Formats: sequence, structure tokens, C-alpha cells
Amino acid sequence: MSRVEQSQGKTKQELDRVVFIGRTFEEYTHMFDLQLPELAGKRILDCPSGACSFTAHGRKLGLDVTASDIAYDHRLDDLEAKGQQDIEHAMETMERAKSNYVWDYYGDVPGLCEFRQQALRDCVRDMREFPDRYVAAVLPELPFDDEQFHLVLSAHFLFMYSDRLDYDFHIQTVRELLRVASEEVRIFPLTDLTGSRYAHLDRLIHELEAEGLRVTEVNVPYEFMKNGNSLLKISKI
Repeated sequence: MSRVEQSQGKTKQELDRVVFIGRTFEEYTHMFDLQLPELAGKRILDCPSGACSFTAHGRKLGLDVTASDIAYDHRLDDLEAKGQQDIEHAMETMERAKSNYVWDYYGDVPGLCEFRQQALRDCVRDMREFPDRYVAAVLPELPFDDEQFHLVLSAHFLFMYSDRLDYDFHIQTVRELLRVASEEVRIFPLTDLTGSRYAHLDRLIHELEAEGLRVTEVNVPYEFMKNGNSLLKISKI
């Protein structure tokens, strides 16, 4: 059985268990410290990508980007409606927890909402036009070939949910992201949902370095959750 066939058997989840919120291309360039010239000619995977518009805008700029997420096996109309509901709920929650965040980038909650709405609109529009770019998958397994991509980006999933995803899941997922990357994996942020540095990050870095990988923590020009202004760069070359 192929990886694609295995993945197709695992992706279907109840829609109410899926959170469909995303970031814009602009946010990605700051979160991942990306420069357009360095992306030219590279195959890029965004995983898990949710309702992010990095793939949509990257394609318009001539980049070769694929998005992958557990959500993509649902009907697009249902996903779009779920995305709207999730944004509304997130903004209500944000109003009650504003002190946990740095507002330099967005200004205020309505400003943040505009970014989330724009990402959802652009993502859904691109999914309708280029559905093959959006691949359903359940981590820690991906339906892609070894080293199929040069660069893999992973935002707002690993480390953030360490209260419900154990260390074994984290290291298995990182190794799977590395399996499909020929050059580099970047993970953002390095904090959990409380804004604390992931408790097992040093252990994970030590294990990866022991396998011959070059691992670097990089400060980035973006901070929304307090202390969430650095990424993990894992290089294979």
C-alpha cells in the first residue's frame, strides 16, 4: 500500500474537530524569516497549513508551494463556513486575553481579524482553482516521497499543543517533515499556548544534532504571542 493510500484512509475527521484558521503570505515571510530570492526554484511544503494563504500568494509569485493539512478532505464550502466560525470564536477569545499578546503588528483585535479574514478568502479561492495543491494528511505521516521538497515550513502546531501532544509525537513529526525535505525544515513558534518555551526543546535539539543535523534557533521580526519571536531551523545540508 502506498503512502497516499495509507493517508487517504486516515484523514477523515469530524469537521467540528478541525480548526480552520490561517495566516497571510506577509505574516509567513516575517514568521519564517523568508526572502523571496532564496525561495526561487525551490519546492516548498507548508504543513500543517490550515487556511493560510502562503500557497495561494506564493503561486502568484511563481513559487512552487504545496499545502497539506488534515482539514483538506472536507467539502470546501463546509471548510469556508467553519473558517468563518473559527475566526469569530478566536476574536471573541482574543478580546478576553489581549494582555497575553504583542499588538505591534496588528494594532488591535479588528486589525488581527482583517488578516485572518484575508487569509481565509485567499486560501479558499485558490483551493477552488488549484485543488491539487492542497493535500489532506494526518501527521506524523505524510503522503509524499522522500526529499520531495527542498524546504518545509510548519507553523502554529508543533510545540504549541504540548499539553495534548506528547514528546514522541513531536519527534516523530519532526522526523517526518525532515524525511520529505531535502534541505531544511523551519518550525515556528517555539512556545506553547502559555507563551513558555517548549519544555522538551533542548532534548529534541540534542537528538537531532546527534543524527548529524544542524539545528539553530533564529530570532525573527515577528512577535504576536509573547516570547513567540523565534523559529527552529533544521538543516540537512
